[in-house]
Amino acid sequence: MRQFPALVAAAAIATLSVVSVTAYHFLGSTAVETTAAAKSELTTGSIETRWPKPGVERQAAAAPQPEPQVAAPETAPPPPAPEKQATVTKPACDNPSAMGVSRTVQIDTTGGPGFGMSQYRDYDFLQPGEVVLTFDDGPWPVTTPQVLAALKAECLQATFFNIGEHAMWHPSVLKQVIAAGHTVGTHTWSHKNLAHMPFQQAKDEIEKGISAVTMMAGTPVAPFFRYPQLRQTPELKAYLAQRNIAAFSIDIDSQDFKVKNPDQLVVSIMTQLKKKQKGIILMHDLHKWSAAAVPQLLAQLKANGYKVVHLRPKEMLTTLPEYDEMIAKLAQPVKSSNARAISAVVQTVD
Repeated sequence: MRQFPALVAAAAIATLSVVSVTAYHFLGSTAVETTAAAKSELTTGSIETRWPKPGVERQAAAAPQPEPQVAAPETAPPPPAPEKQATVTKPACDNPSAMGVSRTVQIDTTGGPGFGMSQYRDYDFLQPGEVVLTFDDGPWPVTTPQVLAALKAECLQATFFNIGEHAMWHPSVLKQVIAAGHTVGTHTWSHKNLAHMPFQQAKDEIEKGISAVTMMAGTPVAPFFRYPQLRQTPELKAYLAQRNIAAFSIDIDSQDFKVKNPDQLVVSIMTQLKKKQKGIILMHDLHKWSAAAVPQLLAQLKANGYKVVHLRPKEMLTTLPEYDEMIAKLAQPVKSSNARAISAVVQTVD
């Protein structure tokens, strides 16, 4: 009987431990899952979080709902005729003290080469002190034109990886990018994480993006592609190789999805550049703070002696007819309305 109190105490401690572990499992797991589910697909995390590790279970993340946008263009332009050889239009530079493009490199995308030392190590083509400027997720009103203006002021060309849906919403902005002589690549149809999709669905995302950007541009675009969040699979990489599309990773991550202060963005980029001495820089032209940071970034690059390299393809990308048809249906002209003129219905009386 003297051992009974000790046995009761031991049992109570054991029960408390089980309850604590069980509570930690459910509460902790829920917190982790909730955080993961809340992560926006239109952001860019660290390389480790973007890159699927072998043996790690993949969990699909919910794609964000875009803000209400303007309607699709009233007329659907026909898909541009296939054009293999890239045409080069170098805008005139009216600023004698501008930074200017140091050199233009032509890329043969046969076999789908990869660029950007974060993931691909085969083609390290940049020399010390050289950078490539790239912008993802456009075209976007206000901010993309701001980026274009900053680049024009220094007579620079960049590479824009555009989203298909955004091109459908803002084709006039996309045409501004083309007219300014920049290189336009693609970034899927709706910026979903392709590593979380069945192969066919991921292929559709890639090809719909290509057809949409090409159709809205009114001219063939470069066979340059960047995976959302830099997430890929061996099957998708092989598919790009089959299509002769180059995959672009990065060297310098601005992380402007979370660093929302222009001054801090510039400091972050320049600090990384000081360590690496060169690289492909990733920014996003749909963020207002990123657009605001570009003039200061270019000034810092110029002051520190960096040189900007412009990328262009050897040959342009040909779209696939079945995906052109899908996009053409989405861009059908808006049906005419029988509504009266607004001024006949709504009038200011006071």
